Amino acid sequence: MALFLFLGTWLGCASTGNYKEKELTPEEEQALESYLSGHASEFNIPIVINKQVESFIRYFQTTNRPHFVRWLARSERYIPAMQGILKEYDLPTDLVYMAMIESGFNTKAYSRAKAAGPWQFIKETGKRYGLDVNWWVDERRDPIKSTHAAAQYLKDLYDMFDSWLLAAAGYNAGENKIKRAILKHNTEDFWQMARFRYLRPETKQYIPKLIAAALIAKAPGKYGFTDIEYEGLLEYDTVTVTEPTDLRTVAEALGVSHSEVQTLNPELLRWCTPPDVAEYTLRIPKGAKDTFNEKYVELKPKGKMIFHTHKIRPGDTLYKIAHIYKTGIQPILEMNRLKSGKYLKPGQHLIIPVKAHEVSEEG
Repeated sequence: MALFLFLGTWLGCASTGNYKEKELTPEEEQALESYLSGHASEFNIPIVINKQVESFIRYFQTTNRPHFVRWLARSERYIPAMQGILKEYDLPTDLVYMAMIESGFNTKAYSRAKAAGPWQFIKETGKRYGLDVNWWVDERRDPIKSTHAAAQYLKDLYDMFDSWLLAAAGYNAGENKIKRAILKHNTEDFWQMARFRYLRPETKQYIPKLIAAALIAKAPGKYGFTDIEYEGLLEYDTVTVTEPTDLRTVAEALGVSHSEVQTLNPELLRWCTPPDVAEYTLRIPKGAKDTFNEKYVELKPKGKMIFHTHKIRPGDTLYKIAHIYKTGIQPILEMNRLKSGKYLKPGQHLIIPVKAHEVSEEG
């Protein structure tokens, strides 16, 4: 009992505004090690307590606390589904905390290195593992599809290194960087190679950051994170549409908000399903499948999109063209990848997305 009281005192102090960063005393380190030894079976990735891990625990409790609270709030929405996918590939389910430190489980996360989605894939690696990235969709943002891709990549990395810590480091730095580090320093021990300058600081910090996040996320109350308002579990039904379909129309038919449909389909970059595929699997709110199937029939043709080619005539403006086709200016800009209608030229062709029943005779 005294051990946990001591540990709780340290954790409680670390989570207050009066906490000042300092090295743990030998007694405090022993308390943390003792706690871990009694809970080791709760983890399926190697957990080490050292100065680097301790530093990130303090960082998450203090400087980064507001962000970590948001990460915890999102975690309950995505972790069950993500861990289920990791299990399918026979991977440690605690690797899910990589998505926590990569993006905070934010499907819209986008980095300066142009990595996107909860698992922060760059475009080339995402495509290598089956994620479509184009003007219409970015499957790196899909929490399910991107987790399948991440699981495949991590499985390949583990096959290379036979170490989950090196696999995770390879995910951050790239497998070739880790291969060269092994040869350069003649070690397959992450903590040993991290002592040298060859790896970037970001990669050296990645593993202790992962361990610290896993420790806190599995027992947030022990680390001073209480009263977290967790988001609801990610639940949905899927339906198949065979024509480009306006997401706003889907939302209206189901009696839900447009943002709710968008949130369930974060990979969709535009306002309708892609027109260049024969069919598309769309996520809708749980329990709404029967309603959708009824309404989808009724939506024909008004809920579907068709595409007209408009040849620009002298005097045409985007406002005039949008009026003819009873559509908006922004969809025309998006469809044709235009920033404005300032440079429209007679003879140029535009693709106009419209609802089928709203084309005037002038079109």
